[in-house]
Amino acid sequence: MKIIRIGVDTSKQVFQVHGVDENEQPALRRKLTRGELEKFFAKLPATRVGLEACGASHYWARVLQGMGHEAVLVPPQYVKPYLKRGKSDAKDAEAICEAMSRPGMRFVTPKSAEQQAGLMLLKTRELLVKQRTMLSNAIRGHAAEFGVIGAKGKGKLAELMQRALGEAAGLPALAREMLGVQFAQYQTLDATVDELDRRLLALHQQSPVSQCLATQPGIGPVTAITFTLKISNPQDFKSCRHFAASLGLTPKEHSTAGRQRLGGISRQGDERLRQLLVLGATARIKNAKPGRTPPWLLDLIARRPKKVAAVALANKMARTLWAMMISGELYREPREEAHRNTCRETRPRAA
Repeated sequence: MKIIRIGVDTSKQVFQVHGVDENEQPALRRKLTRGELEKFFAKLPATRVGLEACGASHYWARVLQGMGHEAVLVPPQYVKPYLKRGKSDAKDAEAICEAMSRPGMRFVTPKSAEQQAGLMLLKTRELLVKQRTMLSNAIRGHAAEFGVIGAKGKGKLAELMQRALGEAAGLPALAREMLGVQFAQYQTLDATVDELDRRLLALHQQSPVSQCLATQPGIGPVTAITFTLKISNPQDFKSCRHFAASLGLTPKEHSTAGRQRLGGISRQGDERLRQLLVLGATARIKNAKPGRTPPWLLDLIARRPKKVAAVALANKMARTLWAMMISGELYREPREEAHRNTCRETRPRAA
């Protein structure tokens, strides 16, 4: 009996495996502990192993590949349709095994340890930026309760603190002390974020792909390195349209009886990548001026509301990024005729 495919349902300590033979009949059902998993697969002949693309799945994919197995990661949303009534670890493993057998199934390319380390740098920066913003808002809110109001902007916070801690503001000693504690923490976070920004810039400068992506208007070093690290294999997508759809920048479809009905954008896929593209598109639209901005973009802004135009431009930017990752070519401004043809293919609308 030869096992041709195994699905693995992972967790922190308990792992369920489900394998089928050449006749697609269940040949392996077993529950393993974390310590038993590696020993079990080390004894098996090389086979195809599928896991859900979730926490620690990239690590286990690398471990299995090191043993000679072919490890594939299946997106969880593509596994769910194959889950039978009820839910258990055994049924989840069986659903993974069934999903990975389908000819049209899409898989996630396992990331290397270095790529995951780079993504950890990005996520750490995002977390600290959020905490810094929370502290800034808290300081402004507490100062406002005592009648001390400051101008907007990161650079104006020190001036606000100077006025709040001054004798003229008349704040109680305890209030001044608490504001000082919060501002000290804010300054520490600000310095740490600046250091992480320098690390990200160095990572960007070391990556030819990231530098290539940054040549597109609206794409900065942070966005470029984020796409480089998260999209490790652009060949996973059949075309630029599939790539834009995977980011949730294309319309939801509710077509029936031969009638095509398109709604707002789906907002599926990686939220952070979509957010960065929309922010970059919004910045381009905000700074658009005749003479410096391509005519096709000025025409789009004139015809559509700004938010709708930003989503449409983000869609176009996503397609261009995919083409640049595939070809390795630097950004080139599209011809007017080519842009019109692209616009006729799809017109994404803001949700």
